[in-house]
Formats: sequence, C-alpha cells, structure tokens
Amino acid sequence: MRIVVARCTVDYTGRLSAHLPSAPRLIVAKADGSVAVHADDRAYKPLNWMSPPCSLAIEQNPDDSDLVTWRVTNRAGEVLTIVLEEVFHDSEHQLGTDPGLVKDGVEAHLQVLLAAQPTALEPGLTLVRREHPTAIGPVDLLCRDVAGQAVAVEIKRRGEIDGVEQLTRYLELLNRDPHLTPVRGLFAAQEIKPQARILASDRGIECVVVDYDALRGTDDPESRLF
Repeated sequence: MRIVVARCTVDYTGRLSAHLPSAPRLIVAKADGSVAVHADDRAYKPLNWMSPPCSLAIEQNPDDSDLVTWRVTNRAGEVLTIVLEEVFHDSEHQLGTDPGLVKDGVEAHLQVLLAAQPTALEPGLTLVRREHPTAIGPVDLLCRDVAGQAVAVEIKRRGEIDGVEQLTRYLELLNRDPHLTPVRGLFAAQEIKPQARILASDRGIECVVVDYDALRGTDDPESRLF
C-alpha cells in the first residue's frame, strides 16, 4: 500500500466528467490496483476512486519538475488523473494478506441459516455459493432467483448505510463478470435503518428484514398473538 498526502488536483473522465480543484488530500494506492482520493471529512468515503482491476502510470511533468501526474485507467477506459503539486508525505507499506472481517456470532449464524434457507429471503431463491470471492472481499451469499438471474446477498445484524455501500462495491465488481452479469443486490438484516433503506432504493438494492428466531426454529410466527 502506498500512502501519499499532497496538494493535488483530480480529474475523472468516463461515464461523466468530474473535477476536484487544488487542495491537500490523502491518496491511497492499494496492492489490488485500486486508488482512492480522500479529504479530511466524509468518514471512510473517498472523494473519487478507481476500483480494481486498473493500471497506474506515474509521469513527471516535462514543463515543471515539481509536478507529478498519476494516471489511473480501468478496463472500461475510464481515467482518473491526479496531479501532485506539493507532496507532504509519501510512504509504502507491505500489509500482507488480511484475515478478513470476523462477524459477530449472530451475524455469522444468520449467514449459515440463510444459506440453508434462501427462500426466507425470496421465494424460489437458490444458493450458488457462500462467501463468493471478489477483489475487495467475499460477498456473503451468491444466489440465483427463479428467472436464473444472479443475486448478491449481504447480511448484517443491523442494516446501516455502510452495509449498503459495501454491497454496492461488490455489485460493481460482480457485474464486470460476463458469467454473472446482470447481478442484482439484496440487503438482509434483522433491522434496517431508514437511511439505509433510502440509499438501497436509490442504488436499486432490495431490502429484506429477517427473523433470527424464526430461522433458528425457536419461534413460530404463526403462533404469535401480535
């Protein structure tokens, strides 16, 4: 991983065009080929980024030796151009293989239960694989619906905005696979926050509230009084 703090401008050209004027920013280039540009706010969300697979070319500006240009290009021909005007910090680190996210007991058990009972999420849904790999981590469940379309399922105990963002990134990568596309998303949780529902709807992702006790067989919904 390479970490650079620099005053820079950023331009994106592709499906649309976007420009970030000169300002100090954090630039992160990861071993998987991704590059992200961050400001000192917005929590974890970058101002602009390029998801893997992509290539990075670093060029010295022939007209100004102090300027360095990073040109990041993906397979679709989209280009992220970062011009470093003044570098405050530049370091590289070998992080090695990450052990991955360890889900809490309920969340991990929910995944096992829903893998065994995918129709609890949607009638006719069938499991293809648990922990289906992507370049940025595994999606919890990869399924097929009654029409044969691929469905990526992200499972949380409590559904919040970050879970929707995570599933969005998985879908972006999965939809590049010609054997899977088009892939739709399904966000499942015991409780889903209103803001997460709004964001999911905007991204074309369906939300499903799951009953943990009913899935475990310790609760019969039909025997409830309310």
